[in-house]
Amino acid sequence: MKRVSGLKWLESVLEEEYQVVKILKQTEMEEVVHLRHKKLKRDILKKEFTGNDEAYRLLMRYEIPGVPRIYDAVSDGDRHLVLEEWVDGISVSEILEQKTYQEAGVRKIAGLLCDTLSALHSIRIIHRDIKPENVMITNRGEVKLVDFDAARIHKPCQGRDTVVMGTVGYAAPEQFGFGQSDRRTDIYAMGVLMNVMLTGEHPSANLYRGRLSKVIETCTQTDPRRRYSSAGELRKKL
Repeated sequence: MKRVSGLKWLESVLEEEYQVVKILKQTEMEEVVHLRHKKLKRDILKKEFTGNDEAYRLLMRYEIPGVPRIYDAVSDGDRHLVLEEWVDGISVSEILEQKTYQEAGVRKIAGLLCDTLSALHSIRIIHRDIKPENVMITNRGEVKLVDFDAARIHKPCQGRDTVVMGTVGYAAPEQFGFGQSDRRTDIYAMGVLMNVMLTGEHPSANLYRGRLSKVIETCTQTDPRRRYSSAGELRKKL
């Protein structure tokens, strides 16, 4: 899909060439819609939201394994429209509605997410909202990390995050004004994610007691300096 400019112009093109399959989310701050091209029958995801789209703009320049392709990102003030690859599959959250995971499944999914995070962190993108709803398992068995609305570009000279974002329970302490998010922020969320996949609960309520317990404990340390320093280091521990 070619790069286009002008939010209103892009909206008119979408209305003419695509049909709505399903409105997936609609709030005052965000709308997420599954679209299908009327002639080509190709599916895409359209997101309109207010906030910061810097991560989406940077992702347009890269193909990151485990991240949906970003086709376009245009803005009108603080209103943003993003077109991205449609991920055909099921979220980890939906799977957890039926059953929890065994260690082997958690190690596999977490390992692939670590590979994705290593690539993202290499271009200074911190996801900041890793949770079961944002981890998709495609119909081909691929693992995709989605929803970069809360993501930020790490700025070494910045003392703390300027905007508090993330999901309570999965967000690291530094996301609430105690420091700046960095790659260890995503490590914290990975620990919570693994515990929830194994037990259905947050580690503060029910810490997993199996072989991965030490890994989860290290990931979820309040002090970022006591966590694994990178997704690569976590990958080795898995």
